[in-house]
Amino acid sequence: MSGHHHNHGPAQPSFGPAFLIGIALNSAFVVAEIAIGIRVDSLALIADGVHNFADVISLVLAGIGYWFQGRKPAGRFTYGFGGVSIQSAAINAFLLVAGVTLILWESVGRLRHPGEVPGGVMMAVAAVGIAVNGVTALLFMKGREGDVNIRGAFVHMASDAAVSLGVVIAGGLVLLSGWTLIDPIVGIGIGLMILWSSWELLVESLNLCLQAAPRSIDLAALKGWLLSHPGVEGLHDLHVWPLSTNRTALSAHLQVSGAGQPDELLHELSHGLHEKFGIAHSTIQLESGPGDCGHGCDPAHA
Repeated sequence: MSGHHHNHGPAQPSFGPAFLIGIALNSAFVVAEIAIGIRVDSLALIADGVHNFADVISLVLAGIGYWFQGRKPAGRFTYGFGGVSIQSAAINAFLLVAGVTLILWESVGRLRHPGEVPGGVMMAVAAVGIAVNGVTALLFMKGREGDVNIRGAFVHMASDAAVSLGVVIAGGLVLLSGWTLIDPIVGIGIGLMILWSSWELLVESLNLCLQAAPRSIDLAALKGWLLSHPGVEGLHDLHVWPLSTNRTALSAHLQVSGAGQPDELLHELSHGLHEKFGIAHSTIQLESGPGDCGHGCDPAHA
């Protein structure tokens, strides 16, 4: 006996306008900050501009995932179109790593040949960045507890407001000390931070492209939870894979004893998978014993 489950959950507030406003605000700020950074020859501002470009990418990816949550499968795309967000994440991660590498290269060169940097301009522009990132974070504050995708957007914006604060501090130090090397040093610091986060994004997005289980899923805990239910005697053919950057699917074969109510067990399992592990789509086949595997499964695979 088998069953499947799609958990739609209660109606959620619409964050479409929040994504549009956030993307517009951050895009305008990125263009302005990089342009001013080039004009005044500030690598700290340029690096922070690249960092804020990562904000835009993050919002776009989160918006794509949010938009695809409501899209229905069509034609040959029986799982829908959520895979587009995974591919976008991989492409954007590659672009981010390449862009930050160039910033780091230029910053190291600037350590040998420092130039004049207007600390006041750095402080003013970065202060605007604090406001832009702060306002954007507030747009997602309400939904950060119930949606991992929304929470990711909130945390990213809030943390980047702190990065802009670092640039303000650097500008103040330049004004007080006149030491222009502070600019490339801050540029290197921001660049390394972006490279670290971009590298994690790159690795995770490539893993998702290969249909690896999202790292948010503890497979050992998941197996233990499935086997802990009364009547469940064995588990094999467990597969966990991403449908998009924020939706996960599962299929599994469970060997169960003859007692109990199969429909109640399937409902309990599918509900628990959603609540405990965030798995929105689960397909579970119940088998009466080792000889009841059926076609196309491998009892040795767990």
